[in-house]
Amino acid sequence: MSEPLRLVLATANPHKTTEIRAILAAAGVPVELVARPDDVPDVVEDAPDLLGNARLKAVALAEATGLPALADDTGLEVDALDGRPGVRSARYAGEDGDAAANVAKLLGELAAVAPERRTARFRTVVMVRWPDGREVVAEGVVDGVIVDAPRGGGGFGYDPVFVADEGDGRTFAEMDAGAKDAISHRGRAVRALAARLASG
Repeated sequence: MSEPLRLVLATANPHKTTEIRAILAAAGVPVELVARPDDVPDVVEDAPDLLGNARLKAVALAEATGLPALADDTGLEVDALDGRPGVRSARYAGEDGDAAANVAKLLGELAAVAPERRTARFRTVVMVRWPDGREVVAEGVVDGVIVDAPRGGGGFGYDPVFVADEGDGRTFAEMDAGAKDAISHRGRAVRALAARLASG
């Protein structure tokens, strides 16, 4: 790609936006990211899986702006909960729930689960969708465990209770952004997407 590829971000989450920008910049792919317009309404994420939700968001933004759109969806899959919260991760405590409520519900459901059975993984699906329907899709996964109480002041979402197997024992919320991005689900997904964009 000689000219930077202009992509409109489907997310309005400032934490996700910061992560995606940093990961793409580190990957060295010439991409210009455009903020989601304020007048584009929230998309109802009612697909049965992460790919479907990412596609709903990307299609809506591509149609609204005429630009290719970058969208993602992430789920936390906890083995002892049969894969929940999964695709419902952002709304686990209810449509009006927030991150703290989601974490509290998760920890409550795991209260009687032994530490060795608290295995989990974060999964991110990220895509670029062009207005003509063309898509590039990538996925990133990181395995880990859910700790029994939140730790750390960084990150967002379930980061304070997730310790990656490949990490050093810190939760994602205890890591600085660079250390987290190096092994995180979103880091892996966005780097894979960047490689596909660069080669295509």
